[in-house]
Amino acid sequence: MSTTLPTYDDVQAAAARLKGVAHRTPVMRSATADALLGAELFFKCENLQRMGAFKFRGGYNTLAQFTPEQKKRGVLAFSSGNHAQAIALSARILGMPAAIVMPEDAPAAKLAATRGYGAEVITYDRFTEDREAISQRIAGERGMTLVPPFNHPHVIAGQGTAAMELLEEVPGLDYLFAPLGGGGLLSGTLLAAKALAPQCRVYGVEPEAGNDAQQSLRKGEIVKIATPKTIADGAQTQALGDITFAIIRRDVSDILTASDAQLGEAMRFYAERMKIVVEPTGALSFAGARHSGLDLKGKRVGFIISGGNVDLASYGQLLAG
Repeated sequence: MSTTLPTYDDVQAAAARLKGVAHRTPVMRSATADALLGAELFFKCENLQRMGAFKFRGGYNTLAQFTPEQKKRGVLAFSSGNHAQAIALSARILGMPAAIVMPEDAPAAKLAATRGYGAEVITYDRFTEDREAISQRIAGERGMTLVPPFNHPHVIAGQGTAAMELLEEVPGLDYLFAPLGGGGLLSGTLLAAKALAPQCRVYGVEPEAGNDAQQSLRKGEIVKIATPKTIADGAQTQALGDITFAIIRRDVSDILTASDAQLGEAMRFYAERMKIVVEPTGALSFAGARHSGLDLKGKRVGFIISGGNVDLASYGQLLAG
């Protein structure tokens, strides 16, 4: 283990740092959704968080703990999307330089948003170059602090504040479903649920084409896969981190998957019935629960909608099916 595992105390400390900075996002209800699953459903809308995703929580919590020297030298991150924007915005708020290593073929909207928050964007070819090697080299040359997208105790603690808010607002949940890529959100969710709702069964949901975490849980060790082909671009991870895997393995009820077709169906439901824009990765939790085969009838069920950052042209295509 590379570091001490974060605890619920760390989630509480993160919540104090984020107070007045992050949005306390709404918990939405839908009578139609309730009827569909025969349960009471509660949707934690992190698509309405600052920069459009839960990632702001972990990014800000991490940067807020930098020393004065680290703040002066700045932060470096690698990401093709939400983590990039979260670090860029957090750095701007805290008045520190930020450089983000992003693939040159990342969506134009995400590149523009990251630059718009004031970060320097360094592009690379995702098919021929190694982003981690590039990031480590630049961070070393500039003396910047490298913040990974999920495998970091401060990042995990920050992400856990979304579930903490949901469980404070909606006590007595029987089930809670969270999207799963690298495991930062699910790990933080597990820390919060274990403390606030120990009876609640927590499930992670990852893309069917990228079920590395499900394989890892079954095998008892981290399984690495090729970059999966899925519309859930925020969950195109190849493997869990050692910290996220340790928490997930210890606390999760199980890991489910959802197909791209099921994600499209969930996105359409959110748009038509709840009038909210949800990115494919954000639709994982509802899609996974809906097709899980779990008996949710009569239960109180929570869902974390992780984000709503989606290119409008592709969003239209996805909704059209």
